[in-house]
Amino acid sequence: MICEYLSGPSPIGLAHRGGWLVDDSGRVRTELENTALAFQHAIDLGYRYLETDVHATADGVALAFHDATLDRATDRGGAIERLPYSEVKRARVGGSEPVPVLEELLGSWPEARFNIDVKADAAVEPLAEALRRTNAWNRVCVGSFDQRRLDRARRAFGRRVSTSCGPVDVARLRFSCFTPVLSWLARRGVDCVQIPLRRRNFPILSRDLIATAHRLEMQVHVWTINDPALMRRLLDAGVDGIVSDNTVELRRVLAERGAWHNTGRSTV
Repeated sequence: MICEYLSGPSPIGLAHRGGWLVDDSGRVRTELENTALAFQHAIDLGYRYLETDVHATADGVALAFHDATLDRATDRGGAIERLPYSEVKRARVGGSEPVPVLEELLGSWPEARFNIDVKADAAVEPLAEALRRTNAWNRVCVGSFDQRRLDRARRAFGRRVSTSCGPVDVARLRFSCFTPVLSWLARRGVDCVQIPLRRRNFPILSRDLIATAHRLEMQVHVWTINDPALMRRLLDAGVDGIVSDNTVELRRVLAERGAWHNTGRSTV
């Protein structure tokens, strides 16, 4: 049974960390990832699905931020989990934009659906609290590169929440046949497989994996795809979603196939 998070038509486009911004002059800005500005740009393009990450500060504030430290993406430094929010809120992504509080993002775009990658163990409980306070359970999909962390998050939620496959889950799909073990994945709230093309030069995506996932009524989303030609090949192979920074081109590729379903509107 398809979950509410994925209840719309597919294939879907997911704006990776909000995606690249394209200003009025056509200049592409890649440095404003995971900012309210980036997410608003994706919404204005017509995106319904926004991909982001979550870390938590020392005092338990869940933030939409990819890295464990502020150093690369902001004008400040330090490990997020060791800093209070009063310090982190002074940082500026790309020198101009604040680091978003996840709860505020969920509240700012109540019609949007958020794909959330849990980046640290310390973020599990703050994420669960943010979902409780915003009642956003049915419009999020949660994943992690750490299987134990993902399983912990599933327990912390205390209810069924859409999740993607963790690494062990992916291995089960990649190397197993259609068995009761795989059916158990679907029953526990694993609604989609979100994977790269390969990991350390080992191919992850395959037509067999796509077929197995589809038999389990699980969607297959591939990240992070920025080349339009590759987007077309993946859609031809039957994937159900593409995660991309290149939101303008992904929208164009889906639209040329009559598959731009995310909102049916755009202000750009």
